[in-house]
Amino acid sequence: MTTEKIDSVSVTTKANVYFDGKCVSHNLTYPDGTKKSVGVVLASELTFGTAAAEIMECVGGSCEYKLAGSDQWLKSGPGEKFSIAANSKFDIRVAEAYHYICHYA
Repeated sequence: MTTEKIDSVSVTTKANVYFDGKCVSHNLTYPDGTKKSVGVVLASELTFGTAAAEIMECVGGSCEYKLAGSDQWLKSGPGEKFSIAANSKFDIRVAEAYHYICHYA
């Protein structure tokens, strides 16, 4: 099931802009201190690094991703998630806007 709405959170209004605007997100903080981000990746092929483990949830569009140490591109669409280990990297390629929620572990 795709997340369509997030209630009772604090939103950082200043956007996080990466890769010359190809990825834009906003930070969310829940009352219990849990942090997530919600954003969009525009058509591109990018490499992201992680500090904490992450779960990427697709809420619109689609992407292909390749985890560190793998040569296989996998697809993620609405309602699907993929996990990235802490202190790792992943490649992502997007043909049309990929809307996501990043859940930090």
